[in-house]
Amino acid sequence: MNSDVTDFASLAPAYPELLMAAGILVLLLVGVVINKERSLLVSWLSIGLLVAAGLLVAFQQVDGVIFNGLFIADGFGRYMKVLVMGGAALALILGLSNAEEHGVHKYEYSILALLAALGMMVMVSANDLMSLYVGLELQSLALYVMAAIKRDDSRASEAGLKYFVLGALSSGLLLYGASLIYGFTGHTNLGEIVVAIANEGRSIGLIFGVVFLLSGIAFKISAVPFHMWTPDVYEGAPTPVTAFFAMGPKVAAMTLMIRLVLDTFAPITTDWQQIVIFLSIASMVLAAFAAIGQKSLKRFIAYSSIGHVGFALVGLSSGTQVGAEGVAIYMAIYLVMTVGFFACILSLRSETGYVENIADLAGAAQTRPFVAAAMAIIMFSLIGLPPLAGFFAKWHVFLAAIEAHLFVLAVIGVLASAVSAFYYLRIVKVMYFDEPVKQFAAVPAELNVVMAVSGFLLVTYYFTVGSPLTGWAHIAARSLF
Repeated sequence: MNSDVTDFASLAPAYPELLMAAGILVLLLVGVVINKERSLLVSWLSIGLLVAAGLLVAFQQVDGVIFNGLFIADGFGRYMKVLVMGGAALALILGLSNAEEHGVHKYEYSILALLAALGMMVMVSANDLMSLYVGLELQSLALYVMAAIKRDDSRASEAGLKYFVLGALSSGLLLYGASLIYGFTGHTNLGEIVVAIANEGRSIGLIFGVVFLLSGIAFKISAVPFHMWTPDVYEGAPTPVTAFFAMGPKVAAMTLMIRLVLDTFAPITTDWQQIVIFLSIASMVLAAFAAIGQKSLKRFIAYSSIGHVGFALVGLSSGTQVGAEGVAIYMAIYLVMTVGFFACILSLRSETGYVENIADLAGAAQTRPFVAAAMAIIMFSLIGLPPLAGFFAKWHVFLAAIEAHLFVLAVIGVLASAVSAFYYLRIVKVMYFDEPVKQFAAVPAELNVVMAVSGFLLVTYYFTVGSPLTGWAHIAARSLF
C-alpha cells in the first residue's frame, strides 16, 4: 500500500492532467446518462473542471520530469497551461448563449473541448518527440470534429474536412521531421537531443529534420505559408468553435515551438533563427495586406490572428530570455483581446441571425453603444495604440528583437502594424459613422461580463495587471534557461 502511495505521489507534476482525464471520463458518463437536452449541465461542469485544473496548475508549483522523461513540469509550462485552461473555459462560456443555434448544444461538444484542452496540456509539457506528437494529435482529432459539429451546415462540414485534410498533411511533415531528428541524433527525448547536437554538431540531415518539424508546428499556429486553412475554417466553423480555435490551440502550439527552439535546438540557434524570422516576416506582411479586402468578420479575425502570430514570433526570433518573456506576455494579452472580440460578435444578434460581415456592424454605436465601445477598445488594442495592453504586448517583442540586433525585423513589424491600423479602424468607422442597418436583440449577461472585463483589462493594463503579468512571465521564461 505504501509503495502505491509513493508511486502516486511521484506523479504530482501530472496531477492536473490526471484530474482532466478522470473528469472527462466522468462527464462522458454524465452526458450519456442524463437527458441530452440538459447538455447545459455538462457545459457548466466542463467549465468548472477547466477552472479546477487551472487552479491546480497555478498553485501546485511542483517541478519535475516523469514518465521516463516523456513529461516535464516547470514554471514556463505552468504559465502557459493557465492561459490554455483560461482560454478553453472562456470559449465554452461564449458558446452558452444560444448554443442550439450554433450547433454546439450537444454534450459531446464540451467533452471534445476538454479532450482538446488535455491534448494542449500534454503539448505544453512534452519532453519527448513521442509525447509531443501524442498531445498534438489528441488536440487535433478533437478540433477536427468540433469544426464540423454542426452537421446540417454545409459550411461547417466543409471547414471540418479542410481542416482534417490539411491537418493530416501537417502531421506528416511533423512526423517526418521527428524521424529525421531521431535518425541523426539517436534520441527522441528533448534533453538528450540537446546533448547529442552539442557533442556531434550540426548535420544537413538534422537541419532538414528541424525544418520539417517546425513546419508542422507552424501549421498549428497558422504561420505563413502554412496558414491556408485558417480563413476557410474560421469562417465555416460555428462562431464559438472559431473562438476556441483562436485561443487555446495557438498558445499550446506556440509553447511547443518556444520549448523546441530555445531549449532543444539551442546549439543550432543560427539555423532555426532563419526559419522563425522568415515565418514572422511572412505572417506579418501577408496578414497586413490580405485582411484589407476582407468583408467577413471571421475571415478578418483569421488574418488578424495570423498577423499577431507573426508579431509573437518577432520576440521568439531573438532566441533570448527577454524574447521568451515577451512572447509569454504577448500570448496572454492576445488571449484577452480575442475573447473580447468574439464576445462582441456573439452579442450582436438580429432577426436574421448573428452578424457575419463587417457591413452588418453599421451604426452599432447607436443601437448597442456598450458593445461598440468594447469593440473599439479591442480594435485600438489590436493596432497597438498606447496606453492599451496591445501596445505593451508589441513593445516587449520588439524590444527583444532590438536587443538581439534584429533591427530590420523590428522595423518590418512596426510597418506591418501601421498597415494593419487601416482595417482595424475601418470597423470602428463602420460602427460609429455609418447608418444603422439592423436592430439587435438583448445581450446575454455572461457576454456583457466578458466584454466588460476584457475592456477593463485592456484599458487599465499598465495600472492593474501589467506589473504582475510581467513578473510571472519573467519567472516562467527564466525556467527555460
